Amino acid sequence: MKVLVVGSGGREHALTWAISHSPGVDKIWAAPGNPGTEDLATNVPLDPQEFAGIAELCKKEEIDLVVVGPEDPLAAGIADYLLDRDILVFGPVGQGAALEASKAEAKQFMARHNIPHPYFDVFESSDDAIHYIESKPGPWVIKADGLARGKGVTITEDFNEAVGVIQGLISGKLHGEAGKRIVIEEFLQGIEATAMAVCDGNSILCLPMSKDHKRVFDGDKGPMTGGMGAYSPLPFADDRLEERICSDILHRTYLGLKEEGIDYRGVIYAGLMLTEEGPKVLEYNVRFGDPEAQCVLPRLSGNVAGMLYACAQGRLLDFLFENEVRALDKSAVTVVMASMGYPGKYDTGYLIEGLNEAATVSPGNVMVFHAGTKRDSEGRIVTSGGRVLAVTALGDSMERARKIAYEAVGKISFTGAYYRKDIGLWS
Repeated sequence: MKVLVVGSGGREHALTWAISHSPGVDKIWAAPGNPGTEDLATNVPLDPQEFAGIAELCKKEEIDLVVVGPEDPLAAGIADYLLDRDILVFGPVGQGAALEASKAEAKQFMARHNIPHPYFDVFESSDDAIHYIESKPGPWVIKADGLARGKGVTITEDFNEAVGVIQGLISGKLHGEAGKRIVIEEFLQGIEATAMAVCDGNSILCLPMSKDHKRVFDGDKGPMTGGMGAYSPLPFADDRLEERICSDILHRTYLGLKEEGIDYRGVIYAGLMLTEEGPKVLEYNVRFGDPEAQCVLPRLSGNVAGMLYACAQGRLLDFLFENEVRALDKSAVTVVMASMGYPGKYDTGYLIEGLNEAATVSPGNVMVFHAGTKRDSEGRIVTSGGRVLAVTALGDSMERARKIAYEAVGKISFTGAYYRKDIGLWS
């Protein structure tokens, strides 16, 4: 099988890694990929939004499956474009991608299909939104409707701050077009968690649950980010709870998509709050989470590429009847190494050292996934983004996985390197 992975981040490196470990895979391409994927795949300098170039590559190389990593090309309709040209895709069509592309549409979908969620309202007028929060006690959860790379959510108890955020979003000053419509929703108390399933349009397979750390500083302080780390499994979620989430949320989501005539073939991602009343959905994503992919994929045993291919073909149950994909009885901890200043302004171009040394900390149990990296004019690997690397470690316990992960992180250095010290801890 020939596979193309679309994207250039840590999630796409993790997908490329998992696919490369699958039987029956002859060759992998990454578009555009990064210095990490180049050890496993042929990197092709194609932008993920360059649909025509991607289709041309698929035809030329007779690629069997395209796996789309990031949300932007999915929202822009890459799956529709490729399917129209008889190219198999793991990733939902545009109608399905709207679950992530619009927070308002996602919330309305949850309401239509009785999927547990916080109460909400949708606004396109600053005056209406401000009048609404005047009538509701804080904290207020204010979300940009469109895609904002994980940074479009503000939670505040300060009325003046809430007003400023509302005005900044709807005016377009914050997040441009993505914020001109907003969702204000109920503030929920509990523990956040991530649940993901793969779907072939006819059935789903629930994957191991995980938890990511969204805020930039230890103790979940500071501004929201795309994710500073993750861990799996969840020590606070027993089998009964995971089964409930799989049936009441992920499977019900699949049924809702099917009822609405959407042939959804890709990842259903539910960002959850585990409340005293039960799990509720905060948001949907329509692709593997980042950094959750870097944490969950290494825990999977079996033919991951075959599973994704079967989803794209609409024959997941047939595949699972003959092949087992299961979670290893190991814990995984992923620590993101970021550029100092992220998620605000930061400098790039700094030499990264110690990558090979990190992998030798516990051979076979450490994976260093590249995210914001590139090669400079001398061929050296340097920083090129806010989130630079995701260092994942497997261990027989969460404590052991944390120890290995942080020991591996300690081997890597670059100017301005920053990472949280509390990934994998919970209370």
